[in-house]
Amino acid sequence: MTTRVAGKRFRYVGEIINELKKVIWLSRREIVYLTSLVLVVAIIAGVVLGLVDYGFTNLVEKVFIGR
Repeated sequence: MTTRVAGKRFRYVGEIINELKKVIWLSRREIVYLTSLVLVVAIIAGVVLGLVDYGFTNLVEKVFIGR
């Protein structure tokens, strides 16, 4: 029984390796570009959401709390 399990595991790992050989990997330049793009978009989204939060906080304090 353990021989069958071990055989299935080796076959599974072999299939994974074969599939990974079919993958078209990105070049280093593409990785750097896309990573920097994601970071810039995340920072911009964070700033925009922070400003919206700040604006709503001030609005609630002035309208509902009366400060």
